[in-house]
Amino acid sequence: PFLKGRQPQEPWRKFLLYEYYWERNYPQTPTMHAVFNDRIKYTRYHGIWDIDELYDLRNDPNERNNLIHHPEWQDQINSLNARLFGMLEESDGMSMPLMEDRGTKFFHRRHGGSTGAAFPQWFYREAGDSGR
Repeated sequence: PFLKGRQPQEPWRKFLLYEYYWERNYPQTPTMHAVFNDRIKYTRYHGIWDIDELYDLRNDPNERNNLIHHPEWQDQINSLNARLFGMLEESDGMSMPLMEDRGTKFFHRRHGGSTGAAFPQWFYREAGDSGR
């Protein structure tokens, strides 16, 4: 139906999977995976940031209110996390693809350029605090 310009009678997919894997030449962007549909978007970051995201796209289409730590969303988050890893298993997404090494020159970096933003205070937690 899509190719003929028509909407299918049933949803094409319940969720889509997005995958991005860390690249040596772009070390500031961590490996990340997301599952989303027209209602909700769950993103899981793997790497030094470890701040996941959950957005209610109907009520927050600009993704400004991260619901990841809201207690009422925890069951949905657990379900989405299981769905994400299930989709990764099905697609062989658990095997990390490696790109050819392009060397150590990063032409997109400028000496004296802007630095990364500081982490917000809520990011830090005490030792032993799981954060969830």
